[in-house]
Amino acid sequence: MKSDQKKFAIFLTLVIDLVIVFIVSVMSSQPEEEVTVRTLKNTSFYSENIKIINETAQEADIKIQEEIRKASIVYDNMTMEELSQKLEKSMNSSLNGKGELFATYSIELGLDPYLALAIVLHETGCSYNCSSLVKTHNNLGGLKAANGKYMSFNTLDEGIKGYLNILYKNYYSKGLTTPELMNPKYAASTTWASKVNWYIEKIKAK
Repeated sequence: MKSDQKKFAIFLTLVIDLVIVFIVSVMSSQPEEEVTVRTLKNTSFYSENIKIINETAQEADIKIQEEIRKASIVYDNMTMEELSQKLEKSMNSSLNGKGELFATYSIELGLDPYLALAIVLHETGCSYNCSSLVKTHNNLGGLKAANGKYMSFNTLDEGIKGYLNILYKNYYSKGLTTPELMNPKYAASTTWASKVNWYIEKIKAK
């Protein structure tokens, strides 16, 4: 799609150039006196047509940019860059600057990035100051291993990806795609879903 749009833009530019060249060539082929008279008589005509051509080109460029943006939409009518920036607004402390990674990997897996981030914020407090579990173990979401101990990751990026992978494998891929559906399996508290939903709305509002 992007290739066709670029070709159209190039074609439109060439058409405009050809029209201008034609006008100039017609004027230059006339005797100087006649050209002067024609120019004086038709200045408004040429100006008006050049104006129309320019306006058409601008409209075409706007439409092309709109189509390019539509083709780049990844979630909630946002491009990846816009989504990254939106998530970043809720990510502080240790998570600061990780909006792009969180957005791209969530979309790659097919996760709802709002839901995934909301769980992290609820479990770790990273909308203000991340818990010690995040700071010392790079563990988001309070993940536990089979032995019941909290998991540890070498880097925060690994921790983010690890968390998103587990969220997808243990919940999303099994059809548990909302806080309400996830609640019985994820947390013992019956109010867990409502708290996660509160964070989701908070993320959306920023």
